[in-house]
Amino acid sequence: MRQGWVVDVSVGAKLFVSEELSDKAEELFQDSPGIRKVFFVPDLFFIECNNIFWKHIRRFGFPVDEAQKSLKDLMELGLRPVSSTALLSDSLNLALELGITAYDASYAVLAQDLSLPLVTADRKLIGNLKGAGTNVCWLGDLPT
Repeated sequence: MRQGWVVDVSVGAKLFVSEELSDKAEELFQDSPGIRKVFFVPDLFFIECNNIFWKHIRRFGFPVDEAQKSLKDLMELGLRPVSSTALLSDSLNLALELGITAYDASYAVLAQDLSLPLVTADRKLIGNLKGAGTNVCWLGDLPT
């Protein structure tokens, strides 16, 4: 059986930076017997993760060597990147319609295009996407 999700940066970063719900992010990415998990992201996901590592280095003293290792591990997760250029027009329209960032809209549009749920740890985004045609799940609500 195959299960697919679109995950946003609020989920991906929790795999490498210890925060609330980091355990849920780890569970989501763990292998499950009989289930082939597939995770999709807009390619901007990697730059956003890089920026989160930069912030944690600058603000919280996150070790640079640990950030470099996290980047390497991130690239080995087997995420399936989708070109952000393919999402540009629709994500701009959705961002303008809902008053959200084009970054967030890119994840929502990708989830809509692939008919997959968007998993996020961003409650504000969930509220903003209500009624927008995106199947969005809060990371904390996923079964363990």
